[in-house]
Amino acid sequence: MEFEPVIGLEVHAQLLTSSKMFCGSSAEFGHEPNELTDVVTLGLPGALPVVNRRAVEFAIMLGLATNCEIRRFNRFARKHYFYPDLPKGYQISQYDEPICERGSLQLHFNEVTRAIGITRIHMEEDAGKNIHDSRSGTSLVDLNRAGVPLLEIVSQPDLRSPAEAAEYLRTLRKILRFLGICDGNMEEGSLRCDANISVRPVGETKLGTRAEVKNINSFKFVERAIEYEIARQIQIVKSGGTVVQETRLFDSGAGTTHTLRLKETSADYRYLPDPDLAPLVIEQSWVQAVRERMPMLPEQARTKLLENYGLTAYDADILTSERHYFDFFEEVFNSCANAKAAANWVTTELFGYLNKAGKDLKDSPVSAKGIGELVKLIDAETISGKMAKAVFEEMFTTGKSAQQVVDERGFKQITDPAQIKEIVLKVLDQSPTQLAAYLGGNERIVPYFIGQTMKVSGGAVNPKLLNDILNAELTALKSKKS
Repeated sequence: MEFEPVIGLEVHAQLLTSSKMFCGSSAEFGHEPNELTDVVTLGLPGALPVVNRRAVEFAIMLGLATNCEIRRFNRFARKHYFYPDLPKGYQISQYDEPICERGSLQLHFNEVTRAIGITRIHMEEDAGKNIHDSRSGTSLVDLNRAGVPLLEIVSQPDLRSPAEAAEYLRTLRKILRFLGICDGNMEEGSLRCDANISVRPVGETKLGTRAEVKNINSFKFVERAIEYEIARQIQIVKSGGTVVQETRLFDSGAGTTHTLRLKETSADYRYLPDPDLAPLVIEQSWVQAVRERMPMLPEQARTKLLENYGLTAYDADILTSERHYFDFFEEVFNSCANAKAAANWVTTELFGYLNKAGKDLKDSPVSAKGIGELVKLIDAETISGKMAKAVFEEMFTTGKSAQQVVDERGFKQITDPAQIKEIVLKVLDQSPTQLAAYLGGNERIVPYFIGQTMKVSGGAVNPKLLNDILNAELTALKSKKS
């Protein structure tokens, strides 16, 4: 490549608090327009904001989870701009004294792990929502979202490809959901992403002029928007033009970005300390109390799966994509004590069935203990792997336990060597053409005999004993021939 992309993301995470950032109105999603407003939300004269303590604790949690320094003394600022969805004429945010600074996030991408820098995490309130009606040519404003608490997470320009940027966003979303502070629902706008993109010649250390692409609402669109913007900027530079610092919007239908406005600088917002809010002092005892209540983080869960349970990185990544996946796996393991089998049955069989049924793990008709019971039946050689698949299908369909299905269907693995030998000899006797091919030197025909033996026995033969007995009989026949 002649050019190198330089990418940084600004992510807005809506917090799962009951009330708004600076008032008591509900922060719940899905109400009728303008139902969740009050004098503070509307910015009426004399209305005074009060900080949501829960939102501050969530900010501290995310700061600790991303290795940030928690600023002991931080303050709120007024960020001025004049849009219909901002009743006060300013947004309460944080500027030069944010609550969290200088952190990092561990990113696993393309079998490489590296730290992506976090410049800052700050608290702010959300704006309302403008609704444009093309039929009537009017614009409406819904202020339900105005004042909802947000955390803005600003990364360093450390990302180098669209796919890596999307993986960074997935990783950050995973952390937010493990902490239980944001649901990460991009469709509902509770997680939104702005991408800052520039290009520079390979080997250059100076940053190029960046464009900001606003409000991208899916992982797929993050990749597509950045891909387009990289190509657009490279084309401008190659043709002798100059990239303009501006704010752009992504058109998901066309897969293109277009100019929204020239990029503002901090001076354009006329930041000033909010006189209605005292500086926020974070005592170390408060930080420690939050730290002690922190749940397990995705990186900690991943390390546990790799080191304690001996799983592959692939399995670990799947099982840490959601907190309840990890919890479910651990419950299966606690029931059967077989980590690899537990992971396989959860990630392959159960997730496959759930995907086909359009269900989430929380709605699974098969419990973690139920899968653990099934694994124990396999390990005890009560049933074979093939039988287990049939058992699991009935468990998923009916909600019955593994033992109940085994008892009702009469499933029992054949482990008697004499009985297995009898079935093997019968299969060999009924396969003269294939046997002649084997005795003629075609050893690739062996899986055929295994498959036929399993078919004749209904999958009930113990696979290990079958291999041993079949190999012994074939070896004897070959010796006899020679």
